[in-house]
Amino acid sequence: MDNKKFLEQLECTGIVPVIKLENTADAVHLAKALYDGGIRCAEVTFRAAGADKVISDMVKAYPDMLVGAGTVLTIDQCDRAIESGAKFCVAPGLNPKIVEHCLKKGVPFTPGVANGSQIEQAMELGLDFVKFFPAEQAGGLPYIKAISAPYASMKFMPTGGVNENNLNTYLAFKKIVCCGGSWIVPDKLVRAGKWDEITALCRSAVKKMLGFEIAHVGINCENESEAGDVSSKFMNMFGWEQKVGNSSIFAGSLIECMKSPFRGANGHIAVSCNNVRRAVYQLGNQGVRFDMSTAKYDADGRMTVVYLDDEIGGFAVHLVEKK
Repeated sequence: MDNKKFLEQLECTGIVPVIKLENTADAVHLAKALYDGGIRCAEVTFRAAGADKVISDMVKAYPDMLVGAGTVLTIDQCDRAIESGAKFCVAPGLNPKIVEHCLKKGVPFTPGVANGSQIEQAMELGLDFVKFFPAEQAGGLPYIKAISAPYASMKFMPTGGVNENNLNTYLAFKKIVCCGGSWIVPDKLVRAGKWDEITALCRSAVKKMLGFEIAHVGINCENESEAGDVSSKFMNMFGWEQKVGNSSIFAGSLIECMKSPFRGANGHIAVSCNNVRRAVYQLGNQGVRFDMSTAKYDADGRMTVVYLDDEIGGFAVHLVEKK
């Protein structure tokens, strides 16, 4: 898989569940639980026997799922992972021989690092993406920010101690592509075959990761006079501050009165989220369509705004990235 495409898919997914599956017959059940919950990625660890069979079964059942191999410590494991259809390999440490072997076969390899020397070793091998492990035990986000400062092009996947409560704290740092973890695939639920509960955990994590909130509602007015009148009513009624802009007048921070009709029959609704690109991917998997000609990007090429194709209740809807 092309490294750029690999990183894009990881960023869109956001969460890479680390799976240790003792019963290989459960592979497809677990893949479905993840897939239905919005997690279309998995790192199947070689800490359990039969990991290569699990990978193979998952890939066959869900070809578009990004299934990789974890805890790849030997060349033999690397070969078995690739032969089973693994789209990437991960290790807890950095073994140059295994990294080079995997890369020669055209499969991305993500070694684990915990200090500057290991980051520089990874760079020497031509890598620009590494696993930071064990994340929380090694110092968490403050340490990652400090250690990554001299390495502008290096990106990270923190793993170890990451959970639903600190996930967004990590993902808010732009050098972090995604986070690995096992909290959404607890061994207890896997062994009990409680696939619906795993799907629910995935949905909860995705929902929290995206962080959807109403940013503001735009009301279409015929002219500036009407916009002023409508915004004044909100201001007088609720005591909200009136702010006059070039194309609209805000009443507080949530009501925007357009000086002339804009998108939508009645107006528009802005929904904020933590990562627009990730939200587009997740909503797209649910069948939501976007008008990509409306997308806006920041100086780093990060998508910050995009409109949905369809109106809802006479309102155009767009996503906007939280600042």
